[in-house]
Amino acid sequence: MEKDDRSRKRGRPREFNVDAALDAALLVFWRHGYEGSSLTDLTGAMGITRPALYTAFGNKEALFSRAMSRYAERKGEQLARALDEPTARAGVERLLLTMVDGLTAGVNPAGCFLVVTAMACGPASKPVQVAAAACRRESAVPALSARFARGVADGELPADTDTTSLAIYVSTVMQGLAVQAASGVGRDALYRAVAIALRAWPTSPENLSRG
Repeated sequence: MEKDDRSRKRGRPREFNVDAALDAALLVFWRHGYEGSSLTDLTGAMGITRPALYTAFGNKEALFSRAMSRYAERKGEQLARALDEPTARAGVERLLLTMVDGLTAGVNPAGCFLVVTAMACGPASKPVQVAAAACRRESAVPALSARFARGVADGELPADTDTTSLAIYVSTVMQGLAVQAASGVGRDALYRAVAIALRAWPTSPENLSRG
């Protein structure tokens, strides 16, 4: 009876930590892009078999979607912490500088996960590219725009501020920093780029008069 129990145990699919496996898959996609990440690369990094991958995640595209959601969730938490600063400008400055620190820390692959994976897609993976581009837009612009609306209400920003366009501007700066970091631009140079970008920050007449 004991032998049969051992046999049944050997026949069970190997259990694994889904969160750890997703983290490993995310890094593979980040380094090689969606198309450049083979199932062998993914299962090797995740420490699971192909059948286990299919059972837990469905297929490669579904696995990428889960990894993308995990990345977006973490970035969303980082964004929320930054925008909790007393002013919208201070929040954006913290957001951009924190991003530069992360991009140049050497811990993760270079560049933004969403930018890298989307740029490496060909026509056959168009749905993945579209999903990554949509995630980039949706992960930051609405939250930034809402924070800027509060800035208008508080008198920090001019009453006629186009909060959506300002949010798109900040998002564009974020993506530019990621691309530059991926091409090898260093931390100090990116800090200076952030300082230049912030010179375009709109200031309300009330704040100017107080200055």
